[in-house]
Formats: sequence, structure tokens, C-alpha cells
Amino acid sequence: MNDEQTNDQQANDQQASDQQHDDIKQQRHQARQQRLKQQVDAAVSRANTEKGLMLVITGNGKGKSTSGFGTVARAVGHGLTAAVVQFIKGSWDCGERNLLAQHGVPFAVMATGFTWDTQDKAADIAAAKQVWQQAEAFLADPAIDLVLLDELTYMLSYHYLPLEQVERAIVNRPAGQHLVITGRACHRRLIELADTVSEVQSVKHAFDAGIKAQKGIDW
Repeated sequence: MNDEQTNDQQANDQQASDQQHDDIKQQRHQARQQRLKQQVDAAVSRANTEKGLMLVITGNGKGKSTSGFGTVARAVGHGLTAAVVQFIKGSWDCGERNLLAQHGVPFAVMATGFTWDTQDKAADIAAAKQVWQQAEAFLADPAIDLVLLDELTYMLSYHYLPLEQVERAIVNRPAGQHLVITGRACHRRLIELADTVSEVQSVKHAFDAGIKAQKGIDW
């Protein structure tokens, strides 16, 4: 066997070895994925209960309200009915409200702005109680499939609304009605009531670098 034949044989042997190695990797990958599929299928088969879900989206990171509104948009896209209550919001333009109102989603807005702007606790409490009446009406309406209480958590942190009253409305809402609550520092009692709790962490925020909030991205 000459040198050229020897080199060809070595190349063929290496190719066969590489192919065998690839085949073994593929078999191992398939085995892992099959085990994963079995676990997922088993979990899906166990999840056979239908009920109105309560979701809490809390934490110090940006995106809590965005996530809540995304859930509303998803529900409306599937033909469900939804209603939104916005706490700690001013009268400024709101892209989500502009869009969802066009699709028949009713909004109740506290419209006082941030407490450090108003600096009037009595007025803020009165505004919170007024908009909460609309929230209670939404939570009692079986025709509404999903209610978003955007930034409700602050109403409890600031003691603008009685915790027991909020709990009672949540617990007594129609059995099939879904509820999403957003805001920082969610009260532990609401976390205990919730079916799903997500915490949004802040890694970086443009505002900290002196970048102003921008239309269509931040509001």
C-alpha cells in the first residue's frame, strides 16, 4: 500500500470514527429528550383541573405591568372578555389602554399619578377607594373572564385599601374568572392566595443611566 492509499485509508477510518461518534451523541440526545418528553407528558396528564387562575407579577424589575397587559391581550385575542383597573396612574397617555379599549376592554383608572407627585394622602386614599369600587364590580361580574389589577400592591403597602376587603373580593369572585395582580412588594397574603407568582428582578434599567422613559417602550 503506497502513501496515498495509506492517507486515504486513514481519512476513511477517521470519517467512520467521527460518524460513529456523531451517532452515539445523537442516540444520547434522543434518549435524554425521550426521558424529558415522558416527564412533560406525565405532568400534562396530571394537570386536568380547570379554574379561574390568580397570577401575581411582582418584584423590583421593569415589565410587571407589561406582562399583565400581555396576558389581557392574549385573552382578548382568544375571544375572552377582560377588564382593567389601573392604580398609581396619572391621566397621561397609555398605549395599552389606547389599544385594548378599541377591543371593548373597560378601564377604571385611579388617575392621581404617583404619591410623591400628589403629596396628599387623604386625596389618594379617596381616589383609591373610588376606583376600588369599580374593581369590586369587575370581580363580581361572571361575564368578565379576566381582570387585571395593575399596581394594586401599592394600595396595600400604603394602607390605602383594607387588606381584608381586597381579599374578600378576590376569594369571592366567580369561579372561572382569572385575575392578574401586578406591583412591587406584593403582600404575602395575596401571594398565598395566588396560583402562579412571578418575580421580576432588575439587572439593568435605562433610567438609571439617565435615559428618559420613551413612548411606545416604557409607556
